[in-house]
Amino acid sequence: MTQSIITNGRVIDGTGKPAFPGSVLIEGTKIIAVGPEADAKAAPDACRIDASGQTVMPGLIDTHCHLAFDDAASNAEIFHQRRNALSALVASYNARKLLRAGVTGMLDPDSTFENMIDLRDAIEAGIVEGPRMSCGSYALITGVGGTAGRLIADEGVTGYYMPVNSRDEIVREVRRQIKHGADWIKVHVTGIIPRQSHRGEMCVWTLDELKLICDTAHELMTPVMGHCRGAEATRRAAVAGFDFIFHGTGMDEAALREIVDRKLPIAPALTFQANMVDFGPALGTSAELIKLFEREITDSIETITLAHKAGVPILTGSEAGFALVPYGDWHYREMEVFVKYFGMSPLEAIQCATQKSAFGIKMLGETGVIAPGYRADVICVKGKVEEDLTLLGDPDNITRVMIDGVEKGLTPPPKRKPIPGWRLASMGGKRLTREVAFGPKGGPEPLHVEELH
Repeated sequence: MTQSIITNGRVIDGTGKPAFPGSVLIEGTKIIAVGPEADAKAAPDACRIDASGQTVMPGLIDTHCHLAFDDAASNAEIFHQRRNALSALVASYNARKLLRAGVTGMLDPDSTFENMIDLRDAIEAGIVEGPRMSCGSYALITGVGGTAGRLIADEGVTGYYMPVNSRDEIVREVRRQIKHGADWIKVHVTGIIPRQSHRGEMCVWTLDELKLICDTAHELMTPVMGHCRGAEATRRAAVAGFDFIFHGTGMDEAALREIVDRKLPIAPALTFQANMVDFGPALGTSAELIKLFEREITDSIETITLAHKAGVPILTGSEAGFALVPYGDWHYREMEVFVKYFGMSPLEAIQCATQKSAFGIKMLGETGVIAPGYRADVICVKGKVEEDLTLLGDPDNITRVMIDGVEKGLTPPPKRKPIPGWRLASMGGKRLTREVAFGPKGGPEPLHVEELH
């Protein structure tokens, strides 16, 4: 069996331990030795890879990435401008950007036309190149809606949403999604009611309904993940038997206790918010919106920090798929958020993005660590990553990406041309009233809650 040995690099193994100099020996799809043992076991004809001046580490795992959304600027664009086959083809193009960013595994929670199930299968079959994928289908919501308020129809599919309005519909749709290949069932436990938007996202399911989803999915050996903002939603999801929480922001003591007792993994997915806070002024974003997104981070510092210290796995997710978080640019950034706001060391944050995030692709204990017996999902990065996480933000620093020991092409995809009817047309962000035309220059338009994710 063919061997490859990566030599002269500094190894970050993904477990939180300090970096160390050493070799990594790969045979077939697996890592078989690390350090001096790798040098001793390497065959004379092993393919030798010189990683001088580089960090050798597990590939990043992004547990919240929407490949079918294509850097959308609004929910309306996703709901009304996307076409099924074309969105899958465009997603395969975007998947190559993730490889160049050092992402070897990703969870796509929900997609238009549930077509990321097809992309996952195409990647696994070797038809197109991309990271390992795990995915959901349509996000389940109640008739109240998800994060897009009245933009979502009361029945049938709207973009990536599927309302279920009775116990029978819940059971039927969960079973249908599993039959069609969903790895996870995704539930929007919270949603926005436009008339009550001042309350923020509200829990829109009863506890019994959430339990029914979990019971139905678990009977068919399928885990359940939930979009939860706010204390009661997170508490109910935990009690109902959810396996994974997205966001988990705004927890109170009762919600935190349920999460900690169950060691229920959370992916805060705050890169979107962090980008808004740091770069919103450059985009002309309203101060009101920036403050709203910053509050979601700062209001959760205490609870997520306590959860982490209590042993709750905190996973990384970029929320890529929207214009504020374009593919290929920000998959490392959640680690920066963890260091800046939640008091993690860079090595702890890297562990969250590798070993711990393997949970999101249902490969915990199989990938995400540089150790014998693990899958050879390995990247080589110029410089000392634990001293500067932003090194991972520049694809030119990533010299090699391997999945199952196979090197992936890192050539940038060819530049795209516009696709007719793919984006929402715009004449600008404001109405041309006389005040706008001839009055003092004003600020950006006010916040529209239906456009939050």
